[in-house]
Amino acid sequence: MVSAFLYPAKERMSAFRALPLAERSAAFNELSPRMRQEILKKLTIEEAVELLDHLDPHRVHHILGRMKDSQRRRRIIMRLKKDVHRKADQFLQFHLQATTSLFHLNYVLLRSSMTIGETAEIIEDHVRETGKIPLVLVNDGGTLDGEVSLGTLVREPNTRKLGDFVRPIKTIPYTASREEIIKCLTSKAHRRVAVLDEDGSVLGIMYSDEVIDLFGDTPAAALYDFAGVSVSERSFDSIKSKVRHRYKWLIINLGTAFLAAAVVGLFEETLSQLVVLAIYMPIVAGMGGNAATQTLAVIVRGITVGEISLKNGMPAIMREVGAGFVNGAITGAIVLVVASLWNGDPMLGVVIGLAMIINLVTAGFFGATIPLVMKALGKDPATSATIFITTATDVFGFFAFLGLATILLL
Repeated sequence: MVSAFLYPAKERMSAFRALPLAERSAAFNELSPRMRQEILKKLTIEEAVELLDHLDPHRVHHILGRMKDSQRRRRIIMRLKKDVHRKADQFLQFHLQATTSLFHLNYVLLRSSMTIGETAEIIEDHVRETGKIPLVLVNDGGTLDGEVSLGTLVREPNTRKLGDFVRPIKTIPYTASREEIIKCLTSKAHRRVAVLDEDGSVLGIMYSDEVIDLFGDTPAAALYDFAGVSVSERSFDSIKSKVRHRYKWLIINLGTAFLAAAVVGLFEETLSQLVVLAIYMPIVAGMGGNAATQTLAVIVRGITVGEISLKNGMPAIMREVGAGFVNGAITGAIVLVVASLWNGDPMLGVVIGLAMIINLVTAGFFGATIPLVMKALGKDPATSATIFITTATDVFGFFAFLGLATILLL
């Protein structure tokens, strides 16, 4: 690569420009400070930005600091900053609360042939200027190879080469999908991830612990979504604003409530003969709704971190159904005992116990399935899913409860 600079001065730039960008940046990085400045003078602003983008911020700072043309330097800096900010902002769209504070630039990018002694000098210089110990990334031929741990730099002799101690580092392009980004950043704690540009250069470093903490805080937006409330609504908004944000979902909820009421209406004769059933109907409905909300919370979190989708979700759905069956049996047994003692009718207890099992199985199935279906349809899996899930548990719960009562008690 450096052989391109052995050409006569007139042919040197042509040979330099003919190199692939990664090799061009690697060659540029090995030149003397004076030669770098000579090259930069002859490059267009676009070419200079493209070239410097392959270097670490610390090296770029030193190179541009030597540039005598202040106006040209300012234009290059502005272009570099604008480019990095635009790409960082695109990458950080995986979460509403993700900010550029998660995007770290505290690293040095060194060639694999550099010795540990030379690396120590660069780190010392970096610490003197920034007050921070940088992450050491190794670059070979303009391509990221991996990282070298600080422990290795402390233990090994100064004459050893960095390339002997490189270990892989997880990478992800800034253009990756939201699901890919979340899965990469949250699948393993204590992980560093290098975010790469389209040309393979390093844009920044992300730390998985910070992202996991971000998702672990249960963003307020998620709470709004579960309630069917607009994320833009605030506590002291006007009455008109609050009504505008909520009335549509309340009308939908009213329609689903009528559906549940229609199921109850089918068993009007049963209720007229067994008035005691009305006492237990809120218990059946409440237990189903609570169980479904628990399932919904778990599934939505799995969707958010990218670990589950409709394609691979069947095992999770079946486990939620299984958990619903066991929990239904436990709570159903308790209700059976209470109803038998309170009302003196063991068969009433059996009806309520069986209805509880059916309702919690229903809650597990719909609580897991509905958010996955909504996600597959391109909708927010959390947005007012509780309305549809609660409707399902009410309809099936009441149907099971009143149906069993009709069969077993009349």
